[in-house]
Amino acid sequence: MVKEIESVAVIGAGVMGAQIGQVLAAAGFNVALHDVREDQLQAAVERIEHDRFGLRKAVERGKLTDEQVDQAMARISKTTDLGAACRNADLVIEAVPEDIGLKIDIFRRLDELAPPHAILSSNTAGLPITALAHAIDRPGKVIGWHWFQPCAVMRLAELIVHEGTTDETTEALVRAAEKAGKTPVVVKDQPMVWGFVGNRINYAARAEARKIVDEGIATREQVDTIMREGFRWPM
Repeated sequence: MVKEIESVAVIGAGVMGAQIGQVLAAAGFNVALHDVREDQLQAAVERIEHDRFGLRKAVERGKLTDEQVDQAMARISKTTDLGAACRNADLVIEAVPEDIGLKIDIFRRLDELAPPHAILSSNTAGLPITALAHAIDRPGKVIGWHWFQPCAVMRLAELIVHEGTTDETTEALVRAAEKAGKTPVVVKDQPMVWGFVGNRINYAARAEARKIVDEGIATREQVDTIMREGFRWPM
């Protein structure tokens, strides 16, 4: 039985890790934010509170109250100790750079340090979840959670399952994503193809747009206008 997710460890306090921690803390999860650098952790906490899409800006937009921000900030702890970050985690979200070797190394350490019940997830934008799962001893508890930027605004939670991901793991992450205010969509891992669903479609569209511009059919500005006004693509 997979324990209901209450505490989350976010591994990597860069732009994505900080944003993920912010969203989860605001949604009521206890968040342990980890990075190997103390200055990176300090910068992450500053971004969480004061960035353009940070919690204090949400107060200005009427989305949160000052009291809610204070409560969310109190739910965030930071540490350079990976074991301490994972000790009480029900879910671990890896958000380190897109290097498969680095991610496998991190997952092996997480497998040793996180509680046996903990789900191990990756925020990779397209690297194979299957490779991460088969590098450790709890493949059934491995799943991808691809976040989209800015995390506080974008509602999609692209959840990626490999052949061994258990139904309990998937269902627990779906519930966590919904609690975080996201719209979860569960898709299958394709280990030999980069990008899952969202990025595969996005890159195909961008490649065709570049081809149209290169062929002189339309300018960049015209392509942008057509996609914005005709298909409601915001960017």
